[in-house]
Amino acid sequence: MLKIGTFSKLSRVSIRTLRRYDALGLLVPDTTDPITGYRYYSEEQLPTAGRILALRDMGFGLAAIGALLPGYEDRVFLDRCLQAQQAETLALAAETQRRLRLLDTARARLRKEENMHYDVTLKTLPQRQAASVRMVIPSYEDEGRLWSVLVSETAHLKLQADDPCYCSVTFYDGAYKESDVDVEAQKTVKGQYPDTAHVRFKTLPPVTFASTTFQGPYSKIPEANTAVAAWIRDNGYEYDGPAFFIYHVSPHETQDPEAFVTEVCYPVKKG
Repeated sequence: MLKIGTFSKLSRVSIRTLRRYDALGLLVPDTTDPITGYRYYSEEQLPTAGRILALRDMGFGLAAIGALLPGYEDRVFLDRCLQAQQAETLALAAETQRRLRLLDTARARLRKEENMHYDVTLKTLPQRQAASVRMVIPSYEDEGRLWSVLVSETAHLKLQADDPCYCSVTFYDGAYKESDVDVEAQKTVKGQYPDTAHVRFKTLPPVTFASTTFQGPYSKIPEANTAVAAWIRDNGYEYDGPAFFIYHVSPHETQDPEAFVTEVCYPVKKG
């Protein structure tokens, strides 16, 4: 039998941690002296301590380890648990990489001493003809589905783009949504065309809106929104319809996010 101190040295697990494992039922001493309360471990318990350490190094929590240990000798069961942990770790690694990219971008902007100024102006778009696709899509990131439908279903119509041609999206939900978002993609065109399965050709009414245009990735949209919201407040206007974005330079023209040019637009009326 091994005293807890000796077992701690052999297993490379601290006494404090061994006591915690005992309380959780993960590694209970072989015997405990009823008078002194001293814990004694057997040499046969060292492999169990090693397994717990290995599983912790793989990212398993103590609760998961407690559920896994009884079936540790079952190779099929163990492999299934390891596979699930591997998938979870890969997902975590992907999220970590995304956060690192965001941090890199933020630090790069600081190093450049970037001080982006958003000029907000009041504009009016006249009545115009547009090809439009409106759908409920899983998320804002799935907006490309709308453009794919618009392009594929109108290819045979040989649409004549308006001059200037506005490619825009309108967001109909009253608030930001995590899923199932109601979005409409529009491209202004000249002439009359028949509707297709999902594309509708319609006359859009004039719209007066406050807008700001910026160059760079879409991650700047919240900053642009803030600038427009402040302008609307400070100039005595009220919101008067769903927001829309005009894509002056989009992924259709370039794959470099730094080259995107986007106009954030909010229909308004005098308060």
